[in-house]
Amino acid sequence: MLSGKKILITSGGTFEKWDNVRGHTNLSKGTMGCYLAEAAYAKNAEVIYMHGIFTQLPEHKEQMRLVKFEGIEDLGQTLKQIVETEHIDYVIMAVAGSDWIIDKVFDQSGNELTEKGKMPSDEPPIIHFKKAPKILAQVKNWAPNTTLIGFKLEATEDEQFLIERATTRMQAANADYMVANSSKSLYGAMEPHLIISKTGAAIKRDGKEDAAKALMDLLK
Repeated sequence: MLSGKKILITSGGTFEKWDNVRGHTNLSKGTMGCYLAEAAYAKNAEVIYMHGIFTQLPEHKEQMRLVKFEGIEDLGQTLKQIVETEHIDYVIMAVAGSDWIIDKVFDQSGNELTEKGKMPSDEPPIIHFKKAPKILAQVKNWAPNTTLIGFKLEATEDEQFLIERATTRMQAANADYMVANSSKSLYGAMEPHLIISKTGAAIKRDGKEDAAKALMDLLK
């Protein structure tokens, strides 16, 4: 059981604004985040569920603390504030954060559009992106004593490649566990997930729900 433990779960996709009415996101609906939250709740943990604006909520959301975020920079700022001011035992980064955020927007003549209300709709804008910050790699700087769990999605079903990529990401972020899965899991309910620890041990579970329960069983 996880009584007395506080678990923060980030879930769903980020929404990166182009203006006040448009933006880009991804296909993540927060299904894994919901399974993780329910598995933690079933073990009597205190759950903080950080979710994107289009993300589904857990069944027992009334018994959890819900924190909404918008873009990945908003997610990072809010997460930093929580983990620096509260003792969080586990941070589970199941969020599907954007790799790219908006830098500048131009019209077809090359003039920068600085009005943030709504871009003109009479001609397509030219959007310049910049690399989004990697939140996972910053968590241990904010909260060195938390147990950090990350996720690594790749467009492959090669399990050895998934393990290698997840292990590299785990080491770079100083994470304690990584969950590796194929992008096919965005569409299927029973795609395999590999839970990898610092020791190199890997546990395979088919489907998000079983993977969430198996991960929670590893936490003490």
